[in-house]
Order: sequence, then C-alpha cells, then structure tokens
Amino acid sequence: MWRRAVLAVGLVVSASPLGWSQEWATKMFESTSHNFGSVARGAKAEYEFVFKNIYVEDVHVASVRTSCGCTTPVIKTPSLKTYQKGAILAIFNTPKFTGQRGATLTVTFDKPFYAEVQLQVSGYIRGDVVLDPGSAEFGSLDQGVSVERTIAISYAGRDDWGIVDVKSANPHLTGKVVETNRGNGQVSYKLTVRIDEHAPVGYVDDHLVLVTNDQSSTEIPVPVEGIVQAGVMVSPTSLFMGVVRPGQKVTKQVVVKGNKPFRIVSVDCDSKDFHVDTSAEKNAKELHLIPVTFVAGKEPGKISKTIRIETDFGETSPVLSAYAVVAGQ
Repeated sequence: MWRRAVLAVGLVVSASPLGWSQEWATKMFESTSHNFGSVARGAKAEYEFVFKNIYVEDVHVASVRTSCGCTTPVIKTPSLKTYQKGAILAIFNTPKFTGQRGATLTVTFDKPFYAEVQLQVSGYIRGDVVLDPGSAEFGSLDQGVSVERTIAISYAGRDDWGIVDVKSANPHLTGKVVETNRGNGQVSYKLTVRIDEHAPVGYVDDHLVLVTNDQSSTEIPVPVEGIVQAGVMVSPTSLFMGVVRPGQKVTKQVVVKGNKPFRIVSVDCDSKDFHVDTSAEKNAKELHLIPVTFVAGKEPGKISKTIRIETDFGETSPVLSAYAVVAGQ
C-alpha cells in the first residue's frame, strides 16, 4: 500500500483515465521530438529519447511501433527501477530513403499502468551525397593515443560542387578532406577523421561538419563515435542500492578493470552509510570485484555519496557514485 501511495503523489490525476495515463508517462521523457536536419545518404543518424523512472513503482515498456519505415525504433531498456534511466533509440534509415521524412514512434507502457507516449522524428535525407561508411566509429581507444578513421564521400550532380572546409566544435576532433576524383558530374573525396592523444576519458558522441559550396544546403554532418578509456575503470560508475527500509543492509558488487595488472591501494568515502571491502583484492590483477555495502539510517530520503578508489596504476583514481533511497516509516 505504501508503494502505491508514494507513486500516486507523483501523478497528476485527470478526470479522463487516458489523460492521466498519458501524463505520468510523458513526464519521464527528457524530450519527445527530434529533427535530424539535412543528412547525407548512408550517414549514421540515430537519436536516443531518454526517459527516467521518477516513481517508486517499477516501469516497463511493452512495445514501440513506428508510423514509417524511414525510422526504426529500438527499446534499449525495457524495465526501470526508481531513478534508473532508459531510452528509445530512433534509427533514421538513410541508406534506404531519400527526401523529407518523418515518423511517429508510439511507446506503450504496461507497468505500473497502461500508457502510450508519442515521439516525433523528422529530417531530410540527401540523395546526391553518400557517406561510406556512414560514420567514423573508433570503438574503444586508450587515452594518450591518436587514432584516425577514413570515410569515402561521393557526390552526383554539379561539376563544380566541392567541400570547402571541415568544422569541429571539439578541440580533440579534426577532419581533413582530399579530393580523389572529379568528372561528368561525379565528385569523390576521402575524409580523414582524427581523435588526438589529449582527448579526455569518456564517450565520444560528436560530429564533424562538411562545409560545401552548395547554396541550398551548405553543411553536412558526419557522426563520430567512440570511447576513450582510462588505464583503470569502474563499472558501473553510478551504483543505485535501491529503496530500503531504515536499518536495512544491502550489498552490491562493482568491477574495477585495467588494461594491465594493478593493485587497489585504498578507498576513500566520506560516509559511514557506505562500506567498501577490498580485503580480498590485495594481489595485482587486471580485474577486481569489490562489494559495496549500504546500511540505511533512520532518516528517510535520498543518500548520495562519492567513492574514490586509489590504485598503484599511476593515473587518475576511478570514481564511483553510490546512492540509495531510505523509505519513511
């Protein structure tokens, strides 16, 4: 009964059952529409509609359907507990379609109540410019190392069409184009995309912009993806211990992984509520499994702390955010 009562606090009750269900579900989404703008044919064009479970009850996505084959929806996280985030991935099918396109993605929830949320996607897929491959995908790369990828760019149309510049808002991401062919209305370029050795640790989800002499559409985005990995990483970086009762004890495990053997020297946490046990992880190895224990106090509310793990790797210490919600009596 308490769980149901808490959920009800977060819902604005409508006179219409449909309006009520739509409202509680829609409130979880950070956005409900996205315009891809003008993109090249074959370019990778994806967008995540992120949503967060702001309720005590578990949330479950039953299905998602699209109104147009130009966009493929994917449920990335069907089930969410309190404060967890999920996403509906919208894939704009640029290899198969051209011209102005749009789709409505209908997301159906079946827990804790039935609801439908509609997400809007739109964009213009150029038929005269083709990227192969559709993005610069770097995968995992070590911090401190410069890496390059190449993309072939093909154009069909005007004899004088050309790329005049490559722009980047990221100081660690650059691009350079070299013309490889021109004639009979066909123009080809090779684009070299580079992530430099000073790129910070974390995900690279960015793009370069090709500036052309085309007056109708001067800019063409080129997606760039990858992850710059530190020597030592902790997973997950955000650990939710759950909704617990006062005095309840919960233990969950985190993984600390390196690209070479290392030792855990110490753990720093400015809270008596969280305890990290490293007693079984004294030897040098590439992967350490560390239990984190939370003991709930008497005061209700959200408890959030930062845990810093020091190693002998000689790099920045990995940081873990741990949090829990203590329920009221």
